Amino acid sequence: MKSEQKIAIGVRALGLLLGSTILAGTTSAAFAQTAGPVAPPASVPAAAPAPVVPQGQQIRSITVNGSQRIESDTVRSYIQLRVGDVYTQVAADQALRDLFETELFADVSIRNNDGAVVIDVKENPVINRVILEGNKRIKDDKILPEIRLSPRQIFTRTKVRADVARIIELYKRQGRFAATVEPKMVQQDQNRVDVVFEITEGPKSKVRQINILGNEKFSDGELRGEMVTKQSRFYRFFSSGDAYDPDKMAFDQQKLRQFYLTQGYADFRVISAVAELTPDKRDFIITYVVEEGERYKFGEVLVESQIRDFSEEGLKAQLPMKSGDWYNAKQVEDTVEQLSETAGLFGYAFADVRPNFNRDRETLTMDITFELAEAARVYVERIDINGNTLTQDKIVRREFRLNEGDAFNSFLVKRSENRINSLGYFQEKFAIEQRQGSAPDRIILEANVEEKATGELQLSAGFSSIENFILQASIRQRNFRGKGQTIGASVNYSRFSQGINLSFTEPYVFDKNLSFGADIFRRDLNSFNFVNNSRNTTFEQLTTGASLRLGVPLTEYVSALLRYSLTVDDVTLDRGQFFSDLNGDGVLECDPVRAGFFLCDNLGQRTTSMLGYSLIYDDRDNRVRPTRGQNVTLSQDFAGLGGSVSYLRTRLNASKHWRLGRSDFIFTVAAEGGHIIAFENRGSPAQGIDDIRLTDRFFLGQPQIRGFDIRGVGPRVIRNFFGPELVDGVPVNVLQPRNRNQQDDALGGRSYYLARAELDIPLGSGARELGLRPSVFVDAGAVFGVVQPILQTVQNRDLTTNALQFLTTTVNEQGQTVITTTTDAVDANGNPNTPSLFFTEQFFGDSPKPRVSVGFGVNWNSPFGPFRIDIARALLKEPGDDTRLFTFNVGTQF
Repeated sequence: MKSEQKIAIGVRALGLLLGSTILAGTTSAAFAQTAGPVAPPASVPAAAPAPVVPQGQQIRSITVNGSQRIESDTVRSYIQLRVGDVYTQVAADQALRDLFETELFADVSIRNNDGAVVIDVKENPVINRVILEGNKRIKDDKILPEIRLSPRQIFTRTKVRADVARIIELYKRQGRFAATVEPKMVQQDQNRVDVVFEITEGPKSKVRQINILGNEKFSDGELRGEMVTKQSRFYRFFSSGDAYDPDKMAFDQQKLRQFYLTQGYADFRVISAVAELTPDKRDFIITYVVEEGERYKFGEVLVESQIRDFSEEGLKAQLPMKSGDWYNAKQVEDTVEQLSETAGLFGYAFADVRPNFNRDRETLTMDITFELAEAARVYVERIDINGNTLTQDKIVRREFRLNEGDAFNSFLVKRSENRINSLGYFQEKFAIEQRQGSAPDRIILEANVEEKATGELQLSAGFSSIENFILQASIRQRNFRGKGQTIGASVNYSRFSQGINLSFTEPYVFDKNLSFGADIFRRDLNSFNFVNNSRNTTFEQLTTGASLRLGVPLTEYVSALLRYSLTVDDVTLDRGQFFSDLNGDGVLECDPVRAGFFLCDNLGQRTTSMLGYSLIYDDRDNRVRPTRGQNVTLSQDFAGLGGSVSYLRTRLNASKHWRLGRSDFIFTVAAEGGHIIAFENRGSPAQGIDDIRLTDRFFLGQPQIRGFDIRGVGPRVIRNFFGPELVDGVPVNVLQPRNRNQQDDALGGRSYYLARAELDIPLGSGARELGLRPSVFVDAGAVFGVVQPILQTVQNRDLTTNALQFLTTTVNEQGQTVITTTTDAVDANGNPNTPSLFFTEQFFGDSPKPRVSVGFGVNWNSPFGPFRIDIARALLKEPGDDTRLFTFNVGTQF
């Protein structure tokens, strides 16, 4: 309709132009014919004035037809035509344009009936719903905020085309260049429509091949290894590096240049980089054309300092590069940073270090002069804390190692960054910004923090290869009321352990550099042994107690922690399973035949009053996930300030972390050890009783040393059962194979040591997005030092008297083995003994020899929750140790 109006305007304009031309010609001819002498005025009558021809008719009314939602007055307000104006086609055309520009109408026409102007409109429909179909890789909540169309808006085709282009752009960002979008409109009543975007996502556009032309010194494979973008291969299913991304392609050009500059090729350049989409739009082929140039060596390397505090010769001696070495641009960059940090240590925050290059293309050498420009010593004018809405300023300010007015020191600034990062209240990779103060010798330090959630409410359920079903619930606030306090409560339940814990920690008591904490807890541990490959519950330990702790910093990296705890332990056995009437007096007692002497010796209730301390050295850059630094902790706990037990427990822990080069590989070495000294005499070796109770000893196994089962390392009693067989009609007791019929009880030890070396392996961005963090490790350790318990053997049933022969094995004061034999025809309940009681007990594992395992593991933040899998193989072990190749732990949060 609009194009027809434009044609009509053109035709009318042409007609008016021709008409005016003809009229002008006729008038000229008339004047020519009357030319001549002019008659006297008296003889010629006066001519009447010529009538004025109007440009159009006057508008008497403006009527709007077809509007449903929009008022007629609103439609008339969009145009410039008014009642009383002269109607012209030009004004009508302008009115059409004005109405279409509102994007409220699908069609508009204007007609003039003798001054009665009628505007016929057809309104654009209102959007009822916007529906996305076929989108699986990008969910609705990611697409809908990016498009213009939404319910209750006016539908226009312009917006639809723009939204189609936007959706396709979103898929291109994910590397899906074959994605197509087909918009459809479903008409509803009351002039409403449903807009449906039918999306065909297509496959992810991969990089099929990377071609490099012009390289002679390095192979294509070496150069591809430096790039972020990788060629699509079947084994890269966990990585997104093979997806095409223009930004990655630009970054790869910089990576190529950096690589060549570190190898001495100072003239290297990328001539062109082209990405071609295959005809099926599934893959890209990337081609780089490079020019390597010549290889350079370092020439003369000098340092010129205009800062009087620095010796040029002393600085030159510390430079990593020497004349004659291959040129390395990365080494130059690191040297500039090193010299800047050195100047910062002496208070020159704005020291300007400039490397000046002199390239000799004939000798292929690169002379470098590092210039330290004159700079003033700088002082901290002000420390600003910005971005904290919950956390109080003092919580951040007290972690600064510099105060306002102090001389600037780059090392202390870095230390302040590490301490603030270790709080865990703010964004990762927080950095203190530095800007010029009010004078050249003044600097302002800005901590622009971005707070993150510090409250944790977690409900988790899962399955562990160690404890089977696990249920945990915890609530914790690590920045309570913005004061840096930590308050929390937790409950856990599994087949072998249940517990509840309430805790509170104040890191700065009364704004002093002292920390205080308190815990109240109750733990119910169901210990177990192994009968074949099945776990069998043995004793139950119920612990109720409370603890107090006080932390005191001694230096920047050294602190002391004092603690006191009071606990009540109650160790019990299942009376129906392990108790018998041994004396025939109706009183049930722990039966060593059923439970073993080592369990019966540890039953009962006891109170432990313990005072301890820890000396801690910690200079790690981050306590949550360290990448460098070390931590050493010496702890001692003395039990005996009242209570029923008395011993001294000493433990030493140490770890060190390295970032290998400038990569993301993190190497960690850790070691620990401990020893318990008893101050009470509970018995003697001849009685098979250790002065340290079973529940106070050290235990070792999974997860401390991988490749072994839980409590799978160290001293243990293994009970092997006999099965009587008839040989020529005579009963013969045959020892069954070890893995077929046995009971395995770990005893722990007084001493232990453990060492671990682990390398965290970085993966591509795609794997990081999945939360995958693999590592390889070597574990070594041992637990030992326990009195051998009394061992039993029940054998040789006399068929005539039905008597059982009992052999007990002990070690006397001289270290000699003593075997005692007794017989009994009935058990403690007066019932005839049965052959099922035939067994022999053996003592294994009390050795300081190292157990060593090697393996790899993966942490994965899976959709089901945190998942950890370890595959480890024991390389060194001792008889009796229990190994396990594969362990995992998985849970979910809801």
